[in-house]
Amino acid sequence: MSSQTVEARKISKAELKFRDAFERLKAGKPDILPKGTPLSQNNVAKEAGVDPSALRRARFPELVADIQAWIEVHKDEATTKSPRQMMLAQRSRNRDLKEKVEALEEQRDKALGQLLDFQARILDLTLENHRLRAQLPESNVRYLSGSPKL
Repeated sequence: MSSQTVEARKISKAELKFRDAFERLKAGKPDILPKGTPLSQNNVAKEAGVDPSALRRARFPELVADIQAWIEVHKDEATTKSPRQMMLAQRSRNRDLKEKVEALEEQRDKALGQLLDFQARILDLTLENHRLRAQLPESNVRYLSGSPKL
């Protein structure tokens, strides 16, 4: 809603407080709430110094529509976080990545151990196969040409 439309109709003191709070939150310069607080209908009411249930669509339909429209237009913008919040988020990401690396290393080590076990088993079976073939008696069977030999 444009400011001309707002000025054209009679505005209550409560709506003025809400609109001022809305403008402060849009500008990122709240008086009551901490800086970086996201803009929402409840936060507009809190910034105005009243209970969030006081800002209802039934009482202030244009203002609530303006707030919802602003939120919809700016929903994709990155929320500004304090340096401490960004540091904590980075620590959390680092911790998650370290845990993932540890899990992958454990998986790798387990797979490598299995590979070595399987290679040793293949070697044992190959040696046993050679030993058993050496023990076979010589066969007196003659193969016809074109027939496979064992």
